[in-house]
Amino acid sequence: MFSINDKYLSCCQYKNIFVGCGRCKATFNIVTLTDSVRIPPDKFGGPLENVAKEQLKIKYEGIIDEELGYVIAVTSIEVSPIGKIIPGDGATYHKVTFSLLTFYPKIQEIVEGEVVEVADFGAFVRVGPVDALIHVSQIMDDFISYDDRQGVLMGKETKRKISVGDFVRVRTTAVSLGHGGSFGKIGVTARQPFLGKLEWIEEDIKATNPAVGQKTESKDKT
Repeated sequence: MFSINDKYLSCCQYKNIFVGCGRCKATFNIVTLTDSVRIPPDKFGGPLENVAKEQLKIKYEGIIDEELGYVIAVTSIEVSPIGKIIPGDGATYHKVTFSLLTFYPKIQEIVEGEVVEVADFGAFVRVGPVDALIHVSQIMDDFISYDDRQGVLMGKETKRKISVGDFVRVRTTAVSLGHGGSFGKIGVTARQPFLGKLEWIEEDIKATNPAVGQKTESKDKT
């Protein structure tokens, strides 16, 4: 299972089938499933829908599934008020239809995320509920050195820097969902046109199209 940050959940509005988080610019899915939910005897008398939702959250939230991807939250449920009793089990079992907020990274998908950790071998970028690795060789077309004291990766010629808190635009190049308690691995690259730190992208756009920079300056003056 993977951990879910409350601040992360609060920034994701999962009202549509495809939703984007304002921080990470990643794509999420709403998946509808049908299952049977067990209501234990000590929960009898409580609101059926609330109890059923709590049981589904225990079962599904935080798991990594090959078909669903990363299951983030149970969003809505419809539970049958008529339950079944299995001999030898004092609980009741109810048919339930429910929706899950999930995240399934896709190869070649372009996403934006915040750099949450920097090391000599690369940087970790928060993409959806997980951290993707951008290897040092995939950050920029330059020789990169690591400053351990400042926690910065810097290009030798360009002097461009990557540090914690920077926002980057990257392309997903490798996806391996976790098994047996593993979080899985996501690999990304920024060594393509108009990828990388957002400030770099703006600089590159101005360099290739000076008119864009002139328009921006004129707006600032006004």
